[in-house]
Amino acid sequence: MQLSYWMVVIVTLALGLGASAYVKSQLKKYSQVRSASGLTGAQAAQLMLQRNGVQGVTIKCGAEGQDHFDPRNNSISLSPSVYNYASVTAYATACHEVGHACQYATGYTMLKVRSSIVPVVNLASNVWIIILIIGIFLNMAGMVMAAVIMYAVVVVFQLVTLPVEFNASGRALNYMKGIGLPQTEVDGASAVLRACALTYVAAALGSILQLLYLLSVARD
Repeated sequence: MQLSYWMVVIVTLALGLGASAYVKSQLKKYSQVRSASGLTGAQAAQLMLQRNGVQGVTIKCGAEGQDHFDPRNNSISLSPSVYNYASVTAYATACHEVGHACQYATGYTMLKVRSSIVPVVNLASNVWIIILIIGIFLNMAGMVMAAVIMYAVVVVFQLVTLPVEFNASGRALNYMKGIGLPQTEVDGASAVLRACALTYVAAALGSILQLLYLLSVARD
């Protein structure tokens, strides 16, 4: 059992570290390539919103590395290095976040599914390990299984996140192709977005391995 656990830990860490290193290399590489359009990330985001007819979205400069779309206030936060700069990385990142805003505006099904389970996931992610430890310590199979089910909810959330992220990137690339950006720039943006997507895939695979291990513990 211990060997299996450490194998899960090692594989999960390897997936995470490998994906993170690859993402950093791609982001750095294309942050040094100026966009042919000369538009900053903020400007690119605004134009993509307009082209898609999405209104009422606020674009603001946030903390570095905290690029995201927040459906609660219909806003896009971009890192200073994305908001203020005209690089391929900035363009790709900004358009990806607009992709999420477009999903929200059009009622994209998988985004609605993900949003609907957020409260349950927040609860499960905070308490499953506590219940698992108590269940193992007290030798209560029911509590152990309850913890496993809670963790499974977290895994489902990660799996649902994958098509949401892939779709947002697809929208970004389709927009970039549609406005006639050079193919080399589209290829660079694709490399950036593909690398970022890899982190979600790696996280999901690591969580699945962890879930399989927890199921084996519950059966024992």
